[in-house]
Amino acid sequence: MNESEVLETIARLRDVRSDSTHVEAKTARNELPKRLWETISAFSNTRGGGTLLLGVSEEADFAITGVSNPGKIQHDLASLCTCMEPPVRAHIEVHRIAGKHLLTAQVPELPAAHKPCYHPGAGLTNGAFIRVADGDRKLSHYEVQMLLSARGQPKDDEEPIPGTTIDDLQPRLVRGLLARLRRRQGSPFAKLSDDAVLRSIKALVPIGSRWVCSLGGLLSLGKYPQQFFPALSLTFVVYPGAEVGEPGASQERFLDNVRVEGPIPAMLEPTMAVLRRNMKQRSIVRGLYREDVEEYPATAIREALINALAHRDLSTAARGTPVQVQMFQNRLSIVNPGGLFGPVTVDLLGQEGISSTRNSAMLRLLEDITPAGDRRAICENRGSGVGAMFAALRQAGLPEPDFDDRISSFRVTFLNSPARGMVAGVRTRRDRRDEILALLASGGDFSRGQISAALGLTDVATRKWLTILRKERMIEITTKEKTRSKYARYRIAKVRTRSSKRGSPTPDRAGK
Repeated sequence: MNESEVLETIARLRDVRSDSTHVEAKTARNELPKRLWETISAFSNTRGGGTLLLGVSEEADFAITGVSNPGKIQHDLASLCTCMEPPVRAHIEVHRIAGKHLLTAQVPELPAAHKPCYHPGAGLTNGAFIRVADGDRKLSHYEVQMLLSARGQPKDDEEPIPGTTIDDLQPRLVRGLLARLRRRQGSPFAKLSDDAVLRSIKALVPIGSRWVCSLGGLLSLGKYPQQFFPALSLTFVVYPGAEVGEPGASQERFLDNVRVEGPIPAMLEPTMAVLRRNMKQRSIVRGLYREDVEEYPATAIREALINALAHRDLSTAARGTPVQVQMFQNRLSIVNPGGLFGPVTVDLLGQEGISSTRNSAMLRLLEDITPAGDRRAICENRGSGVGAMFAALRQAGLPEPDFDDRISSFRVTFLNSPARGMVAGVRTRRDRRDEILALLASGGDFSRGQISAALGLTDVATRKWLTILRKERMIEITTKEKTRSKYARYRIAKVRTRSSKRGSPTPDRAGK
């Protein structure tokens, strides 16, 4: 980082009055903070890494306080990074600004194959952290397990299930699977017995001298997998408001509550049926005609459901958590245990050919299993499902889904408000700043949750637009909480400036 970049970074911290996900400021006048390794671990385990600023005081509005012995601080910081497991190769620089020395350390994100980064003195379970908002949070035992499993190919779907036999599989699903496998030209399964084929594709796996169902085989072909794993199901809850726990007009906590069980091929249609009976109809204009369409396009929801059921984490720690579908006034969310696996990131979702499979044996089965009454296989496992999701939403005039990828879970959220900015059928990103300003101008101050509910935005999107508006000095916080706090409230700034197209700030007096 050069001097201008350092000053720009500090200015951003002052603007939001807080550290950020990727920047942490520490005073470090005479020595390193005692638990600085937590932040080094957190940046190493967080997508995009982060930057340490030593010699900058958050308590003094991010003033440059300097370090007394920059050579010693630099040496101690480099030694601390080397002591991490695995060693962290931070880019450390000493700067002299306004007559004072400060240090910057750019900590890179570790490759997935090397995570988690932790401090050996605290141990793997207590010494691994991740960055959340402006702070460092210790990874849970489950999150550590997820990161370790991502170093290789998980085999949880191949686990043998004691007490099962081939009789626990549905004959119709098995017959359909075998028929599809055998009728392919040059199929290696054409002359094998049914049992031999099921063993080859790991629907049946050995325990000693006996052959039993694998976990993936049971979930793909089983008569009733929940007999062995009650929570490996799907729950669908329809809430009356915009948040969990917000009661309806008659104080009801939810409007519908359904548990869907069975093998994965049998779970899709009952789930879509619950969706249809709770969806509203909306009208869109195509040319000269008005057309009634469903609130959420079935293709997009089906793809998201398949991804959640097929790519969920199947490790022991996650078997008590079902896939969850949550329907609110303004959105529909589908959540599964386990974040994205392998090299796939949120930014790459929807790109052609981008795919990574956590449950490879089970996905191989689902490629050739067709639900009752359907000629299509459950999934194709070619990375095109998210692209189909985007296309269906675009055709319906709805915004792109919001993806929230965490180590322990993955959430996809669909909004039911039509997207603006449609030009010749091409969707552009929706700018929500004027809508937020109009809401705040209607009177009083609003919390982030109230803004989300009023405008039909996800919490992530609301935080993004509020941050942009604060940087533009169009709004201000009326409470003492940090910007990441759900209790922070916002109002129109008394003196507003928004950058013009040429980049120069344009004053806007709130009273005019």
